[in-house]
Amino acid sequence: MKYVIIIIVRKMEENDLLAGIAALGGCSSLAGSITIATVPIATTATVPAAGVAGWLGLTTTATTIVAAPVTLPIAGIVAAGALLTYGGYKAYKFVNKNQ
Repeated sequence: MKYVIIIIVRKMEENDLLAGIAALGGCSSLAGSITIATVPIATTATVPAAGVAGWLGLTTTATTIVAAPVTLPIAGIVAAGALLTYGGYKAYKFVNKNQ
């Protein structure tokens, strides 16, 4: 048997790159989010007072510090990276054109 491999090389157009970026942003396999940091957040709650005052029904406020996660969607990270790459590509073309 004889196999023939045909490779087609064509110039990438800007519309192809933008279509690829849009496809990455809407890709369902990139669903979900990733936690990039946790930040402390102060929460205040009304609680019964200590001792006899609490027994009499008096209340006080208590402040606690909790860790809240900061999450970003994976598809958004990929799309932002693709747009940064596109910007670098455009800057490279611009610099080389003006030399």
